[in-house]
Amino acid sequence: MAVPGTRTRVGQYELGRTLGEGSFAKVKFARNVQSGDNVAIKVLDKNLVLRHKMIEQIKREISTMKLIKHPNVIQLYEVMASKTKIYMVMEFVDGGELFDKIVNSGRLKEDEARRYFQQLINAVDYCHSRGVYHRDLKPENLLLDSFGTLKVSDFGLSAFSQQIKDDGMLHTACGTPNYVAPEVLNDKGYDGIASDIWSCGVILFVLMAGYLPFDEPNLMALYKKILKADFSCPSWFSSSAKKLIKRILDPNPHTRISIPQMLEDEWFKKGYKQPNFEQTEDISLDDVNAVFNDSQEHLVTERKEKPESMNAFALISRLEGFNLGNLFEKQMGIIKRETSFASQCPPNEIMSKIEQAAKPLGFNVHKHNYKMKLKGDKSGRKGHLSVATEVFEVAPSLHMVELRKTGGDTLEFHKFYKNFSTGIKDIVWKTDAAPEETAR
Repeated sequence: MAVPGTRTRVGQYELGRTLGEGSFAKVKFARNVQSGDNVAIKVLDKNLVLRHKMIEQIKREISTMKLIKHPNVIQLYEVMASKTKIYMVMEFVDGGELFDKIVNSGRLKEDEARRYFQQLINAVDYCHSRGVYHRDLKPENLLLDSFGTLKVSDFGLSAFSQQIKDDGMLHTACGTPNYVAPEVLNDKGYDGIASDIWSCGVILFVLMAGYLPFDEPNLMALYKKILKADFSCPSWFSSSAKKLIKRILDPNPHTRISIPQMLEDEWFKKGYKQPNFEQTEDISLDDVNAVFNDSQEHLVTERKEKPESMNAFALISRLEGFNLGNLFEKQMGIIKRETSFASQCPPNEIMSKIEQAAKPLGFNVHKHNYKMKLKGDKSGRKGHLSVATEVFEVAPSLHMVELRKTGGDTLEFHKFYKNFSTGIKDIVWKTDAAPEETAR
């Protein structure tokens, strides 16, 4: 449980809520206390990196990412390290995921889908020209800023576990199965450029159709469809859009359309704008070198600090994503990956109630201090659904509870959430005028 009145500082950054987590890293919301700017900080575990012999690969990836400054790619500002962690300070994007737009509004109109796809291809093309491949492109890795500009996250950072062998080909199959190219599944080595282009084609299909081109509950059946590129376009796709998608979703990577060919395509060219940005020449890699050279003088420490005293209600109003309302306002149409609520119950009672609500839904519960991990006992479309919860103390009689999906399918999380919310209604703090719940 977070100690009231304390905050965690790393260098000049004050760490906040967890935005996401994976097997190698956590991403935290943070604020630069000197400039007041919001950032996202990816926190990597040094021991895991060493154990998997990934130091050189990660250094190469991070160095390249630091040099990439493109309007459609999340920017990496700086890198720091403590004795046990590596901190990557990145651009924070506040417009949500492109996935949310599809789920909440349904399929996009062709012109809108094309506009996002053009920005995606611009980002992919630029990064490929610098030898960086994504290898896990999907709508959930595509963010939107407050102006609606598409930003690709984790470019070059999503595939730390990939290894390039002596033949120059990548050999580790990774990524979300529905978006993965046939040659990745074949495990005979693949070209990162061609496989990224395939994933872009699946994304374009999803944007315009509102569903996946390859989607089977059985993994082997799914692989068979992908290997044969067994899909059909819906009737509302224009003929030129169908033609382009079929050229992208070509199971043969050698005959699959390339990006230069795509830039000449009739459908793609409509309303196309070249990205307009300046490439900065004087980017320093000193911080990256210091992190990986075990330079003791540059190490940072995570330290707890006490802020100025603040009324609990003032604190609530300033916490981003904080919700005073209950979980079951008429917002169930929104797909949530993360949500939070306030409670005036004691923390032990909150933890107990969450456990009581989760177990009948088929979830195994693991508790550690005031954190819980809920893991579904049945495997779904994307493996076992898992949910992390944490209780924060805002004041002696007021707590914030955060829930976020850490694994599995978002639609399955939505179904779980609807059932789970009815089981915890007794502990949620209800206000007279509750604002709409924040969903991220």
